[in-house]
Amino acid sequence: MRALIWFFRLVLFLLLFGFAVKNDHVVSLYFFFDSEWRLPLVFIIWIAFVVGALLGMTATVIPWFSLRREVSRLKKQLDQAQQASAKTESTANPPATGIF
Repeated sequence: MRALIWFFRLVLFLLLFGFAVKNDHVVSLYFFFDSEWRLPLVFIIWIAFVVGALLGMTATVIPWFSLRREVSRLKKQLDQAQQASAKTESTANPPATGIF
């Protein structure tokens, strides 16, 4: 199974490497105020992929932190409710003392 995974990784690497070699033409990106970047097309594609991945991770991580905060708040509430329930049970049913 491991050999199969490494084979697929090798094939993917070779496909991406071939893509990079075939797209080595210089491309111009024009920005505001007549500024311009001249980079090979594969770098432009790579930069766009990295920026998209970072934006996707940011969109995932922000709700994750808020959910973790909510879970910790709910755990505290559960602990408080369990402690209150334990106190009421101990006062409602005092232990029996004496001989039968």
